[in-house]
Amino acid sequence: MTATDRSIELINAAAQAAADKLAHDIIAYDVSDVLSITDVFLLASAPNDRQVKSIVDEIEERLNKELGAKPVRREGDREARWVLLDYVDIVVHVQHSEERVFYALERLWKDCPELELPADAKETRGKAEEHAKLQAAEEATRADEDWR
Repeated sequence: MTATDRSIELINAAAQAAADKLAHDIIAYDVSDVLSITDVFLLASAPNDRQVKSIVDEIEERLNKELGAKPVRREGDREARWVLLDYVDIVVHVQHSEERVFYALERLWKDCPELELPADAKETRGKAEEHAKLQAAEEATRADEDWR
């Protein structure tokens, strides 16, 4: 069994919304062969809690406005470290970058087919690593300046 056309439509809209809000490392897996509860998982991350919330809000608004879809469940809002939006056909995981590395959902679902996403979403690959390197360089520069 493969993901339905509706699932693909929802995932593409969600991925584009996440990319528009500068999410990092957006990826989608067709989990329909291994799970009976959903067709597709979308993973995205952001470097801070505020951006996680912004991405989640944009996904929710876009899917409702453009496709008439509302999540049946939304979890993790309060902490905004890992927010899950369950649309039955798809499940969206937006994680803080630290949680993304720690839980490594990609390893769990690596045997499932990866779905083609809009170009803007594909361009986000590697952004978390770039951001981490920039942040480390900035911290090193500040530490060096403080030492002087």
